[in-house]
Amino acid sequence: MISQVFILSSKGDHLIYKDFRGEAGNDVVNTFYEKVTALTGDQPPVVMSHKDLHFVHVRQGGLYWVATTTADSSPFTIIEFLNRLTSLVKDYCGSLSEKSVQMNFALIYELLDEVVDYGYIQTTSSDVLKNFIQTEAVSSKPFSLFDLSNVGLFGAETQQSKVAPSSAATRPIQSSRDQGGKSEIFVDVIERMSVVVGSNGVVMKADVEGEIRVKCYMPSCSGYGAAVRVDECSFHQAVRLDEFDSHRILRLCPSQGEQTVMQYQLSDDLPSAPPFRLFPAFERDSTGRLLMLMRLRCDLPAKSSAINVSATIPVPKGSVSLSQELSSPDQSAELKLQSRCVVWQIPRFTGGTQLSALLKLEVPGLSSASMLEVGPVGLSFELPKFTATGLQIRFLRLSPVQPGLSQRWVRYVTHSDSYTIRI
Repeated sequence: MISQVFILSSKGDHLIYKDFRGEAGNDVVNTFYEKVTALTGDQPPVVMSHKDLHFVHVRQGGLYWVATTTADSSPFTIIEFLNRLTSLVKDYCGSLSEKSVQMNFALIYELLDEVVDYGYIQTTSSDVLKNFIQTEAVSSKPFSLFDLSNVGLFGAETQQSKVAPSSAATRPIQSSRDQGGKSEIFVDVIERMSVVVGSNGVVMKADVEGEIRVKCYMPSCSGYGAAVRVDECSFHQAVRLDEFDSHRILRLCPSQGEQTVMQYQLSDDLPSAPPFRLFPAFERDSTGRLLMLMRLRCDLPAKSSAINVSATIPVPKGSVSLSQELSSPDQSAELKLQSRCVVWQIPRFTGGTQLSALLKLEVPGLSSASMLEVGPVGLSFELPKFTATGLQIRFLRLSPVQPGLSQRWVRYVTHSDSYTIRI
């Protein structure tokens, strides 16, 4: 049972507040923000308590989505509700951001009125809600299918969104009423890699978790096929699996909006080598500085590129300054004194090439024991138009065939979840 639902900006501004049962005052919003900001660390607990009130929250789109309860409600149920609420708002408003929530507060209040009744969850289905929601979404700019210069991968927060033209679907689902019956479907294959590479260059662990997300603006059934070996997989309830085992074909009749239709996992036996290899070298020069030569090789195909590559290199305690020699002018390296690491950043890394960084650290009292404090190196990156598992969408068909123009988009991206190289 839910007492209140409210949405706060990262600065604590009150964007949405809905009290369903009158069991707590308006001061609970300030109480929650004081508690969540007073905690140390980057990840506060999802469930917090204050007297007899329990706060359950998630972070999406840079916002706090919070529900309160005074009863012995299942926190997992409320967390699932909040995640579905964020998906609904994204479907109906087009995007999740402070600006979109402010511009569409009337629509969000109408959604809350239909989704929750006196604290009891009624439905989070966009198919059901479309019969009751009448408020039109307000977009910050007119949508154009061909204006893809400033958009990113829908359903995934990319740091450099101009690389892939992949968020043509970030418009409100109600706007499909004005599309003249046009059938449109957008498919994203998103993968996250977890890799551990030993100091001898041998891959000790390699896991990939992936999902196929579909966002559609059409009333008809669709089918698409994929072929790949996976260890585990699960499917959305709308997916028909009649031909999956024999032909790797999935058929579904999706509701309007965005859904995750398949989740899968592949462990250890990846079809290709990990995308990066590091060749480090260390020495102590005549002035007592620590010299670190980092050569990083990108083993992607020559026509592919990695973007937003960042290498985090732990360094000895007492490091006071850094100078560097980098192999290209677009790279940068910075010593983070508080976290005791050097961050080497590469905006774009072409496949089949190698980049290097000579890092010169001033470490007073540097000793052999201090040099053992270097590493392991952590990499973060994005690989657009690439899947680590090799999964590809072979065909995408709309059935029955719709009159007029139909648009079908398939995009791929692989993110680093945890990529560790021991040195």
